[in-house]
Amino acid sequence: MHEREQSGTKFPAIGIVGKPDAQLDGRWERVRTRLRSALGEDVYTSWFARVEPVSMQEGTVSLSVATPFLKNWIQNHYSDLLKDCLSAEVEGVESINLSIRQPGRAVRPGVAETRPVAPAETVRRPFGQSGAIQSVVGSVGGNDGGNADASGFQGSPLDKRATFETFVVGASNRLAQAAAKQVAETVLEQPLRFNPLFIHSAVGLGKTHLLQSIAWEVKRQSPTAQVVYLTAERFRYKFVEALKKDASISFKERVRGFDLLLLDDLEFLQGDRTAEEFDHTINALLDNGKQVVVASAQAPQQIESLDNRMRSRLSGGLVVELSPLDYDLRMKILERRLEEKRVGDPTFHVGRDVLEFLAERLTEGGRELDGAITRLQATCHFAGTPITLETAEYIVRDLMRGIEPKRVKVEDILRVISKHFGVSKNDILSQRRHRSIVWPRQIGMFLAKAMTARSLPEIGRRFGGRDHTTVLHAIRKIDGELKTNSRLRAEIEDLKKMLAG
Repeated sequence: MHEREQSGTKFPAIGIVGKPDAQLDGRWERVRTRLRSALGEDVYTSWFARVEPVSMQEGTVSLSVATPFLKNWIQNHYSDLLKDCLSAEVEGVESINLSIRQPGRAVRPGVAETRPVAPAETVRRPFGQSGAIQSVVGSVGGNDGGNADASGFQGSPLDKRATFETFVVGASNRLAQAAAKQVAETVLEQPLRFNPLFIHSAVGLGKTHLLQSIAWEVKRQSPTAQVVYLTAERFRYKFVEALKKDASISFKERVRGFDLLLLDDLEFLQGDRTAEEFDHTINALLDNGKQVVVASAQAPQQIESLDNRMRSRLSGGLVVELSPLDYDLRMKILERRLEEKRVGDPTFHVGRDVLEFLAERLTEGGRELDGAITRLQATCHFAGTPITLETAEYIVRDLMRGIEPKRVKVEDILRVISKHFGVSKNDILSQRRHRSIVWPRQIGMFLAKAMTARSLPEIGRRFGGRDHTTVLHAIRKIDGELKTNSRLRAEIEDLKKMLAG
C-alpha cells in the first residue's frame, strides 16, 4: 500500500475490493458502525451492507455498489450522512463517487449477501421513510428474491416497510387508505368494487406507500395472485425494451395477464407509443375484470399525456385525493418516528416542544418529517448533545419553506378573517356581541397571538381597544375547541396558510 500526500496530510490509498489495506479496512468497518448506529440495522442492511471501498484520490473516496438503483438511492437519500461518517474516520474527504461493480464481481469476504425480510418482520415506520426494497411480481420471497415472476418479468422495487400497518392515518388520508384496503381485500372477487382506483396528491403525502401496501397485502392474503407494481418510467422502459427485442406481443400478454396492476407516477408517462400501449393495457385489464390502481400527482383530467377516452376511463372508478397533512397527523407521524428511533437508541430523546415546533413548521409532507427526526438522531448520536428547540431549528432550517417566515401583521389577519367569515372589519372591531361576529373576532385574536410578536394588550388595542383579559379568554377558548374540533383545526390551518402565503 502506498501513501499519497495532499495539503500536508497523508492518506492511505484505498485498495481494490477484495484486497483491502488492513488499516483502511479497519477504518471502513468503523464507517459501517457509524452508519449502522445512525440508520438502524434494517436500513443499514438494506442499503449499505454491500457497499465496498475502491480508492481515494485527491479527496474523493470511490465506493462501489451492485446496481444502478442502489447507487441512485444512496446518492439521493444518504449522500450527506455517508460523507459525514467517512469524514469522521478518514481525513481529507471532500466528495464521494459511487460506481457500479461489474456483474459477477465478488463481494469482500465477511460481507454477507442479504435478502430482504417479509413485511411482518419489519419495524413499523411511517410513510415516506426510505427502506429496504424488493420487487413483488408473481410471488414474494421466492428463490429469485421476489425480483421477477416465472416468466422473468420484473416490476419496480417495493419498500418492504410500506405496508398498511406502517401507514399513519389521519383526516387527510383516511378515505384513500380505506379504499386501498378495500381493493387489497377484494382484488380476486367479482364484481370489483373500486376499479380503477385512482389516487392523486402532491409529493410526499403517501401515494406510493398506499400502492405498495396494496401489493404486500394482496400477496399476504392471496399468495397465488399475479401482482405487479410499476412506475410509469419502468412501464415505458419495459415496453421500449420489448420493441427493441421484437417481443412486444410477449410484453402485452404478460402485463395484461396480471390480476392486479399498480401503476405509480402516471404523470411521467412519456412517448406517443408508450401512452397508446398504456391505454390498450388499461382497457384490456378493466374489460377482463382485472384490478387497476393508479397514482399520480394530478387528477386524471389534468394529465396532458392521456387522451380524452383514457381520462374518462380512469375517472370512471373511484378518484380520491390525499390532502395535505394537518397538524395532528404531522404530530402522529413525528411521534411514531421518534418511537421507532428509540427502539434502537433509547438515549435519543426529543421534547414535546421540539415535536410541536416541527409539526408546525414542516408542512410539505411525510418525507420532511422523517428526515427531520433522522437528522436530530444523527446529531444527538454523533455530537452527544441534547436536542433543544434552538438546536432543532438550526438542524432543519433548510427543510422549512423559505429562509425567513413572512411577517404577518394584525392588519393582514383582520383582512383575511373579514373575507373568510363574510363580516366587515368594522364589525370585528365593534362592541357587537353576536356570535357571528364574536367567533371570527376570537379566531383573529388567536391568530394574532400565534403569528405575530404582539403582546396581549397590543392585540386587544388592535381589535377595537379591548382589554388583554378579553384577548386571553379568546385564545383559551379557541385552544380548547381545537382539542376536539377537527373542522376548526383544518380551518385554522387554512387561515394560517392564507396569511403565510
